[in-house]
Amino acid sequence: MSKTFWTRIGDAERQIMRSFGKDITSPKQRFLSHLHFSFFDHAILRGFWTNFFEIAPGVYRSNHPTHRRFRRYKKMGIKSVINLRGEDKFSFYLFEKEICEELGLTLIDTKMWARNATKSTRLLAVVDAMRTAEKPLVFHCKSGADRTGIAAAMYLLIFEGASIAEARKQLGLRYVHLKFTKTGVQDYILDVYEARQESGEIGFEDWLRDEYDASRIQAAFDANRPAKDVALPA
Repeated sequence: MSKTFWTRIGDAERQIMRSFGKDITSPKQRFLSHLHFSFFDHAILRGFWTNFFEIAPGVYRSNHPTHRRFRRYKKMGIKSVINLRGEDKFSFYLFEKEICEELGLTLIDTKMWARNATKSTRLLAVVDAMRTAEKPLVFHCKSGADRTGIAAAMYLLIFEGASIAEARKQLGLRYVHLKFTKTGVQDYILDVYEARQESGEIGFEDWLRDEYDASRIQAAFDANRPAKDVALPA
């Protein structure tokens, strides 16, 4: 009964969340969208909790910034914003697009998942964005913990020549990443890549392009199989 009750509560919350927050063109709708952004997207917390760190010269990771933080980043000299949440119709994206246009920041929309292994095409799109975006740049998801964590690890592996152990540090409690939850699939991706190295060295970007299989990795993670079981292509 308790599970059913909380399931209903969650469904009701999602229904309310999706019922507004899709318009910032009038004072009334803008106010409602601010409420949506602040409370349903938890921006009220991100006013003081930034999860903002420099991972390489001119490259920063963050949770989803507020307007005030975007203005601060502009003063820091940041030129590009890579949004790992993807283009959307709700408040968080509408406000981000608005402030980036206002400040002259280049906004690049890519999409990743936190609780599932993201497809290789989307991961490679993130890599391409990192390669071509003008620096200084910042990339973010919602909380800056999971999608941002694996993106930071990818950046270090591909562009900084970091070791897997060093890259793995981008997924940790310091960034409020919880490996024991479903978001642990991000750590598992690195585990599989590390296990693959035992059969011969391969660069992370080449691995993503030629061998990485999101569906297979996700299934193995869900089944709690050792990373070595999926380290080589099927």
